[in-house]
Amino acid sequence: MPLPTCLNDSLTLPLVAAPMFLISGPELALACCKEGIVGSFPALNQRTSEGLEHWLIRMNEDLDAWKAANPGATVAPYAVNLIVHRSNPRWQADLELCAKYRVPIVITSLGAASQVVEAVHNYGGVVFHDVTNQKHARKAAEAGVDGIIAVAAGAGGHAGTVNPIVLVHEIREVFEGTILLAGGLAHGEDLLAGQAMGADLGYMGTRFINTTESQAEEAYRNMIIEAVSGDIIHTPAVSGIPANFMRQSLEAAGYAMDRLNQPGSVDYGEKLKPVDDEAKAWKTVWSAGQGVSQIRDVLSVRDLVKRLTTEYSRARARLYPEL
Repeated sequence: MPLPTCLNDSLTLPLVAAPMFLISGPELALACCKEGIVGSFPALNQRTSEGLEHWLIRMNEDLDAWKAANPGATVAPYAVNLIVHRSNPRWQADLELCAKYRVPIVITSLGAASQVVEAVHNYGGVVFHDVTNQKHARKAAEAGVDGIIAVAAGAGGHAGTVNPIVLVHEIREVFEGTILLAGGLAHGEDLLAGQAMGADLGYMGTRFINTTESQAEEAYRNMIIEAVSGDIIHTPAVSGIPANFMRQSLEAAGYAMDRLNQPGSVDYGEKLKPVDDEAKAWKTVWSAGQGVSQIRDVLSVRDLVKRLTTEYSRARARLYPEL
């Protein structure tokens, strides 16, 4: 499907670096945007709305200065993630700041509120919403979002359990806009595979934890390097709803491993912990997706994007040698 206008001619790769709780900040987002992929961060990575305002000012000023100094560069827009749920008492105040500073892309989670869509569309912005199943995709489509993020099996954070191929097709049945695919992406060829199955953009999180610009601790990055896909455990034990965490981290935090695989529904109701409580939990229990098995180093965003671009181009050449 056609991309939103703000993404036309502003991407070097069809990729969004996903907003990661306690990991993504302006340093990571700016580095991504300057390399031509969408950079992002959760609003809640700033402890207050006042702090978020400082981040938004920095993002706008730094990107404007970069564009002025590099007139021929491909510079992507940035995105801010809002948790649109009663467990987050800040979301309306943070939305007002997004409108004030005209954040190009707002990514909503845990609720596709039509109020957000209206506010963002009023200043010309775009709304993406993440879902784990067709039911929530249909609600997001009804709310008028511009893009839906298919959070498939194997994604980091609050992930789903549906196969990515199936999930993309199910979303396309009920939505005509932009589809972004999340779940285990770690290489450039993964982006091409997503496009082949009907997604428009890739949505990559875990791979960007192991960049020098992320806020992850060194021990976190090392654990990712040592982990394999079998170490990722999908459990509601930490945040109240199912999410993916590294086994080593859960063991270190004292979780009873024989109880972690108890089923949990993706119910954004009373099960969800208040944001302050969840932040405390996620500081010591580290989330990651199944793509950890493909991550064996830590490098700058610039070097990572160069690698992904090379992999993407080579994959296209293998499939379409005549081009």
